Amino acid sequence: MKLAARSAVLGVFGLLGACASSETTISKERRCGSRDVPVWEQMAVEATVEDPVSSDLLGAPVQIQVYTHVILDANGGGDLTDQQIDDQIQVLNDSMGQTGGAHMPFTFFNAGVDRTSNAAWYTVTPDSTAERQMKTTLRQGDAAALNMYYANIGDGLLGWATFPQDYTSDPGMDGVIILRDSLPGGSAAPYNEGDTATHEVGHWLGLYHTFQNGCTAPGDLVKDTPRVAEPNFGCPTAATVDSCPSEQGGPVRADMINNFMDYVDDGCMDAFTAGQSNRANRYFAKFRIGS
Repeated sequence: MKLAARSAVLGVFGLLGACASSETTISKERRCGSRDVPVWEQMAVEATVEDPVSSDLLGAPVQIQVYTHVILDANGGGDLTDQQIDDQIQVLNDSMGQTGGAHMPFTFFNAGVDRTSNAAWYTVTPDSTAERQMKTTLRQGDAAALNMYYANIGDGLLGWATFPQDYTSDPGMDGVIILRDSLPGGSAAPYNEGDTATHEVGHWLGLYHTFQNGCTAPGDLVKDTPRVAEPNFGCPTAATVDSCPSEQGGPVRADMINNFMDYVDDGCMDAFTAGQSNRANRYFAKFRIGS
């Protein structure tokens, strides 16, 4: 389901798996540690964001600076090569603009890489003292700059991210944290094609999980993503899962199992929708350009 270029990246940089920790354990129930935004907040924030007629609110592709922070253990282990970091950024660009769904008008470029040895940060978990210390020490750029932190994160997670509206109240915590073994060619198979970063950057751009609020309104607040009762895992066949069936006589809206904002294997997710692109445009303009 992915581009040939994605396969080429995996073939060239399979060495990441050889260098990565063999102790990584991915939770079977929870891939993403991004905070659960309550419905009242979802609706209140949505009410402040204008809905443009065009999904291309931002016009030409917006170039987003990516500041990469590689966290090493106390002995300097867990490093990533510059090429591996560039390959991850390429996956972001492919996912936003060239894979199986709607075009997202964002391009990403490497604005700098730093490396820090810190045992506490290396196994960082959400909402921890280590997370706050790490981010407030290392973060660079303004609201529109993407800060990505790679480490051997804890709690069995693949990653987590802040949402655009979070920047207003706590700018120092803005950014995305990723399990280093999930980069292209890493050891976290089947989550090793770089789409953990795609998923988490989706949150950073304002998208919720497709299963947000389950079958109950307002869902993920995107009209063209069918409601999903709970996360999909593995690689279900397209159109075979309908976890929130319509009322009798209504249209069938099967789960969009290949959406980047679900939990399926990296090799089976390859699409954002036009509605998700519209939402990301609006939230970026409101909170990352307009802040």
